[in-house]
Amino acid sequence: MAYPKDYKYTKEHEWIQVQGNVGTVGITDHAQAALGDIDFVELPKVGAPVTAGSSVGSVESVKDVSELYAPASGKVTAVNEELNQSPEDINKNAQTAWMIKIELSYPKELDGLLTAEQYEAYIAEEK
Repeated sequence: MAYPKDYKYTKEHEWIQVQGNVGTVGITDHAQAALGDIDFVELPKVGAPVTAGSSVGSVESVKDVSELYAPASGKVTAVNEELNQSPEDINKNAQTAWMIKIELSYPKELDGLLTAEQYEAYIAEEK
């Protein structure tokens, strides 16, 4: 699977796509494949402050529960409520099934994240 080049990635398998001062966050295809059939997501409330690297929710499947970590600091401006009813949308297309949007407090934090090429190399080493 090719990972979008305009996204940044974490070693915890989250992606963030930034437009202006807002980052849209989801989990990677690699993460959803490892989890299997996703049946529940727990996401923060709109307005909640988040800190880069901290847990902001969880993704549950029949196999496992995985924490969702914030790839950047800021304030949650939107939550994908559709995932409450259809969490399996993440399995269908993890690259577009966003979970939260964050108004970025420190955009420079993104410089420490992985590019698509670096993320692909990272997951190849994990196998």
